[in-house]
Amino acid sequence: MIDSKSQEIRPADDEIYSKMEDVADELPDSSPRFILLSYPLTLSSGRLTVPYVLLYYLPENCNPSSRMMYAGAVELMRNTAEVNRVIEVDSESDVINIEAKLQGSE
Repeated sequence: MIDSKSQEIRPADDEIYSKMEDVADELPDSSPRFILLSYPLTLSSGRLTVPYVLLYYLPENCNPSSRMMYAGAVELMRNTAEVNRVIEVDSESDVINIEAKLQGSE
């Protein structure tokens, strides 16, 4: 999360999740978030891959100042976390169904 006063990006918690449903349940209804995701999946070829991506959660009903603050920090997060791909999601169902987007990218 980004602290609106200090503009500092910091972890919201130190939790490690094993299910995307649990991640989705923890997301706020009206605040953006960055989620670093390492998600093992098996490709149609049978090969196992573990993409490391940044999910940029931007719910439709968040306020404009939060949108601008997070939009300005996306590239900083991408570069600092050294992820290859940023995936924008705007709902809990997008987060839960992220495997389909990851499968499509490989």
